[in-house]
Amino acid sequence: QMSANDCQDPPEYWTIHGLWPDKAEECNRTWHFNVSEIKDLMSDMRRYWPDVLHSSLNRTQFWKHEWDKHGTCAATLEVLNSQKKYFGKALELYQHVDLNNCLLKAGIKPSSSYYQMTAIKEALTRFYGVTPKIQCLPPEEGEKAQTIGQIEFCFTKELQLRNCTALKGESALMQADLKLGNEELSVCNDTLPTYYPSQVQ
Repeated sequence: QMSANDCQDPPEYWTIHGLWPDKAEECNRTWHFNVSEIKDLMSDMRRYWPDVLHSSLNRTQFWKHEWDKHGTCAATLEVLNSQKKYFGKALELYQHVDLNNCLLKAGIKPSSSYYQMTAIKEALTRFYGVTPKIQCLPPEEGEKAQTIGQIEFCFTKELQLRNCTALKGESALMQADLKLGNEELSVCNDTLPTYYPSQVQ
């Protein structure tokens, strides 16, 4: 969608999609997003949680969506019970996980050749001691390789890393949430060769 908006130079590093509670029973839908509450976090937000799909002057549409849909539910936890805490904690977890460094240390970097999905999984599991959920764009017509699109880490309510094992009914919900343009992200296929491009073409 780059041509449709003003996404000049997309970041060449992993950024944040969101911080999502698995079971969202108590969401306060009347709690509206207010960007002034996170003004202290702004430079980190722009850098690590950029909105590359919506062109707008202040590019807050993505954050508003994440707060409305997930933050208002996550706020049942005391450690996430304000906009500043929710966005601040997500940034903190991002720094703690440090995915960019982990992949580099494991020798996994953007390349025009393929990776084996099992090798990527093993490297991440070895590094973190837990299994993340890796999502891919399926091969385009006539292609044989999937493209790595998103890496999801799972946390306990105490915000400790835990294994991402699919919960009943969760996969349908996640896939509906993960439309990237016209493409759908889904859990990567272990047997398909995998692209890790520096930029999605």
